[in-house]
Amino acid sequence: MTPSEKTSLLRRLAAEIGFDRARVASATKLDRDGYLRGWLDRGFHGKMEYLERYYEQRADPRVLLDGAKSVIVVALNYHQSPPPKPDDQPRGQVAMYAWGDDYHKLMKRRLFLLADRLHEAIDQPFETKCCVDTAPILEREWAARAGVGWIGKNTLVLNQGLGSYFFLGEIVSTLEFAADQEATDHCGSCTRCLEACPTEAFPAPYQMDASRCISYLTIEHRDPIPPEFHQPMGDWLFGCDICQQVCPFNRDVPEAEAFATRPPGPFPVLYELENFSQEQYRTTLTNSAMKRAKLPMLQRNAAIARSNLKKPH
Repeated sequence: MTPSEKTSLLRRLAAEIGFDRARVASATKLDRDGYLRGWLDRGFHGKMEYLERYYEQRADPRVLLDGAKSVIVVALNYHQSPPPKPDDQPRGQVAMYAWGDDYHKLMKRRLFLLADRLHEAIDQPFETKCCVDTAPILEREWAARAGVGWIGKNTLVLNQGLGSYFFLGEIVSTLEFAADQEATDHCGSCTRCLEACPTEAFPAPYQMDASRCISYLTIEHRDPIPPEFHQPMGDWLFGCDICQQVCPFNRDVPEAEAFATRPPGPFPVLYELENFSQEQYRTTLTNSAMKRAKLPMLQRNAAIARSNLKKPH
């Protein structure tokens, strides 16, 4: 089987499993690994010290898997049309990716299944390593190199057909596939995402100061949130979708078929969450991506959001 035939097989198997895109890049050192070093040196990662670890593995998949020849990148659409708020109770907003079950588990199951089917279909020995964003891999960089999409001015991966509401997953393999062409940038002169950010988290196009991002502040920042960010956070309780909501490439994206909304849903009642016990937190958010934020953090976020809802806009 030629490398091109293997890539065709990969795409067919990935589609059967339910992935919306599957592309391949050669497993060589990333050209833009210096961008990560500069980003870290400027402190744009805030208190996410874990990003400073395993630097060589993040930049070169051959360090992650000895003998790696290919990086398979898959995309899974999670877009849903936002429902109306059910009532007038003070409610916060949750980023769309966290409306359903924890995507890490969903993606891993499908990645392992894809790897197994490749092993069944290809009669030669090879190794695979399945990764989601918890692994030391620069998945957005690999998505761009493999042609899944380009890295937009808001630093998210954009695809002309899928927009940006999709999960990424990777399979690093010692098997050689035919590599796809790197994605080209289609942002043009548009700056809507940069202008819409209420906390001014973009110091320049294609650069994000994560320490100012609402997603970082509500999910990763363990300490009290600086007062300067309270009002700009609005009613965001967990994450933020503003820079995606204004992106023209997200206007007509398809609905996800296998990503059902689960409690607490897109608009949790703020005072209910503020009064959660540890047991309510555990049972309500079992298998939810929202458990990335501990209960005191969610209650901190809820208090800020409720205070903002009381203020005139």
